[in-house]
Amino acid sequence: MEFLSLLKRLSEARGPSGFEDEVRELVVRELEPHVDEVYVDRWGNVIAVRRGETNYRAMVAAHMDEIGLVVDHVEKEGFLRFRPIGGWSEVTLVGQRVWVKTRHGGWVRGVVGSTPPHVTPVGKEREAPEIKDLFIDIGASSREEVEKMGISVGSVAVLDREVVELGGGLVTGKAFDDRVGLAVMIYAMSQLREVPTTIYAVATVQEEVGLRGAMVTAERINPHYAIAIDVTIAADVPGVSERLHVTKLGRGPAIKVADGGRGGLFIAHPLLRDHIVKIAEGEGIPHQLEVLYGGTTDATAIAFRREGVPAAVISIPTRYVHSPVELIDVRDAVNASRLLASVLSKTTPDVVEKLMEKKLK
Repeated sequence: MEFLSLLKRLSEARGPSGFEDEVRELVVRELEPHVDEVYVDRWGNVIAVRRGETNYRAMVAAHMDEIGLVVDHVEKEGFLRFRPIGGWSEVTLVGQRVWVKTRHGGWVRGVVGSTPPHVTPVGKEREAPEIKDLFIDIGASSREEVEKMGISVGSVAVLDREVVELGGGLVTGKAFDDRVGLAVMIYAMSQLREVPTTIYAVATVQEEVGLRGAMVTAERINPHYAIAIDVTIAADVPGVSERLHVTKLGRGPAIKVADGGRGGLFIAHPLLRDHIVKIAEGEGIPHQLEVLYGGTTDATAIAFRREGVPAAVISIPTRYVHSPVELIDVRDAVNASRLLASVLSKTTPDVVEKLMEKKLK
């Protein structure tokens, strides 16, 4: 399947926040055949332009970075201590294989270790260790050996995982957050024919550490409307009440109503959200509405640039987000691509004007 092959290439590429080079090269190659221009800004964001029938600007954003680790100390015995890049749960890290990037641009394999339970103080054997107590073992026996391998303080690491197909159309792998969003965006761009607005398909950097790439590119593009493509929580698993599922796998892409946490809610632009829902209904694309408390997307950063941008989100339901075994239903992702392509094709200048109207009472 063409989409799954694209997702596999993107997922297995290595690119923690701030070090998205490997992913960026792949994204540029995949987008070039489907757009009129591709360039990379000084922060490393990829901006691909598909010129339309008007100068109205639509921005689509999906982020390239994945959560990772950064070495902050090398023990004299050759073990690497690290800190998180992005949001990790310690439970998902223990016993994982990782890739550590060298200063020469190569990658070295390692494993995440912790104090064996056999020598852990009595009563603490079953407690999850804190990240500060974990380390990476790359098979080195000294600090000098680590240095010769091209690894030092500041080296970064990501999970070592492949995309694997399960039953029923489900697949699992690392970094579906947000490589599946990139795949959806690229696949949609490949399906577009005539478009009523000029489209900026943007692969952003550093989303996991503060939506940084979206801030920069939205300032530059100043779009008339924007759609972020990202994963969302599918907590449809045993032990979770139905109200807390947020979304369910296999029910189609989610159209976001609101998300956010202690920093405040992002509320998708109601007119743009309703426009997307109407298109999904008209095209017969299965979909679900989403309210997520905790976590957000590039849409939050884009919406509040300059004088404000009508922004919405199309989400791909994902189980086990920020873990080595993120899991999606490929049909949800393909339908997200169908929906995105339809929205970009059907959002005409008159629709854009309505989104920008300011109604005074």
